[in-house]
Amino acid sequence: MEGNVFVFCETEKGKVIDLSKELLSSGKKLADKLNVKLEALVLGNNIEDISGQISKYGVDKIHLAQDKRLEPYMTLPYSRIVSTVFDKEKPQIVLFGASSVGRDLAPRVASTLQCGLTADCTRLEIGDHFDKKSKTEHKDLLLAIRPAFGGSIMATIVNWDMPPQMATVREGVMKKEVFDENYKSEIVEINTASIIRPEDMIIEIIERHIEESKVNLKESPIIVAGGYGVGSKENFKLLYDLAEVIGADVGGSRAAVDAGFIEHERQIGQTGVTVRPKLYIACGISGAIQHRAGMDQSAMIISINTDKDAPMNSIADYVIVGDLNEVLPKMIKSYQQLAH
Repeated sequence: MEGNVFVFCETEKGKVIDLSKELLSSGKKLADKLNVKLEALVLGNNIEDISGQISKYGVDKIHLAQDKRLEPYMTLPYSRIVSTVFDKEKPQIVLFGASSVGRDLAPRVASTLQCGLTADCTRLEIGDHFDKKSKTEHKDLLLAIRPAFGGSIMATIVNWDMPPQMATVREGVMKKEVFDENYKSEIVEINTASIIRPEDMIIEIIERHIEESKVNLKESPIIVAGGYGVGSKENFKLLYDLAEVIGADVGGSRAAVDAGFIEHERQIGQTGVTVRPKLYIACGISGAIQHRAGMDQSAMIISINTDKDAPMNSIADYVIVGDLNEVLPKMIKSYQQLAH
């Protein structure tokens, strides 16, 4: 395939969000592998300094659409502009964040361009694919990897006949890495007046309220997480006690959230947040693939479980086989003694 790698960069109040910066880092690696350029598409208002925010991630060209009508995000004008740019530029790979904006925008763009879209990817690679039906070898394709069938398997999805190859990527699964602090990007300004139509502005946003999240597990260096095996909401107090002693945050698996043991905003995994702390202590978590997809990049994993054959133990650096109601109090006591 021909064409460059494009990343749609989402903005909030003139700032590019972290998820988009993660995608730029990943996009740069893909572009280098294919020996093509990395380009960014940015829409918003008051984003004059956008080059200073993202050029350092190795962006060769920034397509910039600046218009007061593009803040905040609205589906129709955004999809019109993005589809128009991609139809003209003919990228071979396009990455969106799997945010509320990306999950709304990417399918509309894919439908307009009549191309494929792989949603909620956790890994991206470049590789070859042999099509058994046509007996044809396709080189240098985007291998979009994501959990499938309820998270029971990891599927690799390829698209060789409906370009561009598009994917949305989950937050936190890619590392945000600066390529060159002094990297310079070419700026291409988009004439929004010639693209946006009156019917694109039929919705008017009268008022907007944003509530900041009280929990930020993504940035936590140490996480103590509990699963259904913790047994009850009351038993989760042990996890909070340990977290307080070691300076950690508390998270949980989907099973623990569904059981009402812990709040949804603390859910880690495929349908929660993706984390990569220095230390992850898994308490009573069996280790379903949906959960592992959200934490298996942790630097060190300690698993505490009564089941020595729990899947979580297979990826853990250290395994403690035992009842967490007995193990955690001993850990808390030991850390308290060390602190004194």
